[in-house]
Amino acid sequence: MNYQKLDAALATALNDVQNPEEPSLAVFIYTEPILGSAATAVLESLGVSGVSSGKDIFTATFSPNAISQLSEQPWVKYLKRSQQLGLVNRKINTPKLSV
Repeated sequence: MNYQKLDAALATALNDVQNPEEPSLAVFIYTEPILGSAATAVLESLGVSGVSSGKDIFTATFSPNAISQLSEQPWVKYLKRSQQLGLVNRKINTPKLSV
């Protein structure tokens, strides 16, 4: 595993996974802009959809073993954990001030 290509959140999450074969981590894959047929085949074999020339960011859910395999590929620049975002415009109950 090439930890230099992993962000801190992904590296931490890898330590908490129980089954290294189970796809459980949503990941952004940053690649070289022009992928060869071998790179395209690797991504598709790991379940990445929409692999096409000119695209350099992909997302999919991977197992720790697949993340390890991707981190060793020379055409992968960076792997970043995808996390669910919270709502921004949630109502906050604040007391009303009266004058």
